[in-house]
Amino acid sequence: MTTIRTRKCDTGILKGFMRFAVDAHAIGRQLTGNEVYIRSLLNAIAREERDCELIAYVSTDQAVPELSSRIRTRRVAGNAFRRLGLDLAARVRLDLPDLLHVQYTAPLACPVPVVVTVHDVSFIEHPEYFTLPRAFQLRRTVGRTVRRAAKILTVSEFSRSSILRVYSDLDESKVVVVPNAAAPEFRPMLRSAASAAVRARFSLDAPFLLSVGDLQPRKNHIGLIRGFTQLVRAYPQLRHNLVLVGKETWFSHRVHAAADESGVADRIRFLGYVSDAALPELYNACDLFVFPSLYEGFGLPALEAMACGRAVVCSDTSALPEVVDGAALLFDPYAPRELVRAMADLLLDAELRARMERLGLQRAAHFSWQNAAERTLEVFYAVAAPSSPPVERAA
Repeated sequence: MTTIRTRKCDTGILKGFMRFAVDAHAIGRQLTGNEVYIRSLLNAIAREERDCELIAYVSTDQAVPELSSRIRTRRVAGNAFRRLGLDLAARVRLDLPDLLHVQYTAPLACPVPVVVTVHDVSFIEHPEYFTLPRAFQLRRTVGRTVRRAAKILTVSEFSRSSILRVYSDLDESKVVVVPNAAAPEFRPMLRSAASAAVRARFSLDAPFLLSVGDLQPRKNHIGLIRGFTQLVRAYPQLRHNLVLVGKETWFSHRVHAAADESGVADRIRFLGYVSDAALPELYNACDLFVFPSLYEGFGLPALEAMACGRAVVCSDTSALPEVVDGAALLFDPYAPRELVRAMADLLLDAELRARMERLGLQRAAHFSWQNAAERTLEVFYAVAAPSSPPVERAA
C-alpha cells in the first residue's frame, strides 16, 4: 500500500510526497558499470525538481561524498548474503519508502514494491562468461526478482528483447528502456593537457590505443591482443602501444598469458582499475578507442570515448550497433582480420578519423543522465502512486 505523506513548503502543504529507496551498495566499491550507473542515476534524480525524498543504501563510507547532499544515506552490509537476506528488508521496514529500486536482485523479503534494473541477461544467454556459481546464483535470484518486480528497467532495446525472450512469461509493458549516458566529465579536452596528465600518472609516452573493461571473457581482450599483434606486424610504421584499463578478475591470468605470448608484450600495458579523474584523460589522450566486446547490454565505454571526441572501433554484436548508431567503425569480433582492418583504416586515414570523431560527439550528445532520471522517475511514480500524477516541487 502506498504511504501518503505531506510536506510543508513556502506555499503550504504538498500532498502525495514520495520516498524512494535505492540499493546503492555498488558505490565506492569499484564495481565499475553497476557503480557508474547507480551513482549517475541517483545524482541526476537529485537534480530533478520533484518533491520526493531519496534514500540510498550504501555499504561504505566512501560512497557518501560521491552522492548529492539531497540524498539521505543508510548503511547496509557489503556482504551480498547479509544485505539481501537481512539488511535491506530491515532498513525498508524502518524507512517505509514507497518503493525499492535494485539492480538485478531484490532482497528476499521486501515489504514494498520493487523496481529492478537488469542491464543484460548474459548470465543466461552466455553462462560461459561467468564462473559456474555466479551464473547459477544470477539465474535463481534475477529470475525471482523480475517476476515479482512491479517494473523492470533496462538500458537498450537489445536488452529489452533479450529479457522478454528469456523470461517469456513477462508482460511486455513491464519492461521499460531507459538508456545510459556518458557523465558530464567525459568531454573533449586539450590533447596536449590530456597527454601530459597521462604521462605523469602512468608514464605513457608513446601514442596508444585504449580499451576499457574488466578483464572478463566477454570483453574479448584476448581477441584484441591478437588483433593488435597482427596490426603492428602488418604496419611497422605504427608506433602505438595498447593500453588496457579494467579490474583484474578470475579470468585475468588468461588475458595476461595472451599478452606474454603475443611477441609484443612490451607494447601492451595493463593499468588495472583507474580513478574517475584519470579515465577522461586517458580517453582524450588516446589515438583510437577499441571496444571488441562479445556481448554488451549497452556498452558505456564506447559512448564515453565518443563524448571525449575519440574515434571508436567496436564490435557489431548485441547492443553496440544500437548505441553507436553509425558513429563508429564496426567489425565482427570473431573475425580478427576485420578488427585489424578497422584499426588500420582509422589510424592511417586522418580524414576518416576526424569524421568519426565528429560523428561520435554528435551521437553521444543524444544521451543524458537527466533524461534517464526523468524517465526513471516516471516509472517510480507510476509504481508508487499509479492513480496520482507526479507532484512538482513548489517554486
